[in-house]
Amino acid sequence: MEKYLNISPLKILEKSNYKELGKGNLGVVISRAGVGKTSCLIHVALDRLFKKGKVIHVSLKDTPEKVISYYNFIYVDVFNYLNLENEQEAKDFLDKNKIILAYLKESFGIDKLSQNLKNLAENISFKPDTVIIDGFDFEGSGRNIFEKFKEMANEFQVEIWFSALSHRHINKVNERGIPFPCSDLDDLFKLIIQLQPTQEGLFLKLLKDNNIKISPDCIVKLNPDNFFAAE
Repeated sequence: MEKYLNISPLKILEKSNYKELGKGNLGVVISRAGVGKTSCLIHVALDRLFKKGKVIHVSLKDTPEKVISYYNFIYVDVFNYLNLENEQEAKDFLDKNKIILAYLKESFGIDKLSQNLKNLAENISFKPDTVIIDGFDFEGSGRNIFEKFKEMANEFQVEIWFSALSHRHINKVNERGIPFPCSDLDDLFKLIIQLQPTQEGLFLKLLKDNNIKISPDCIVKLNPDNFFAAE
């Protein structure tokens, strides 16, 4: 399983100072629509799962069945790369250590998510190391919401990764180089990563690493077909 780390998009954190997000902290992947935030977050989940952690994947835009199909699609390429003898055993291992929660027809709230985390811990002893929240509305949410997410991360001792939608027509960037929609929230996030399509290819760029100055080489090229990091 360690071979996966060679092609994990999170190998970008090998260039960071702390090498991981860490429990009690918030991280975010920013990109425009259709670039691949969900695929990138699934690789964040796989990175944690292959390190024998537990993951809760929260979707605010897709049904559980669709999220499962995303995972299964990426499994095919990952298992082929790893050249596994028993793919079903590997799939079972990954699936038993992740739970998918979808909030579509019912309203999503931090209190509701907190209660679900408590219920999972009490009823089936499932305590995640990582919570992924895909599809959260940054534009429509105030700063206090993310302060509560930070409190949740500390309370449950989890790291929380978000996807954030940027727009081509909104060029707002703060003095620290953090773009909209995180330009007014960056102090609450330990890691901020941008997914950028360019003429040269698809890249992950580290925009924030705690409050430490970022090296210009904190960038990883991705295969746009499977989001593997270039070896």
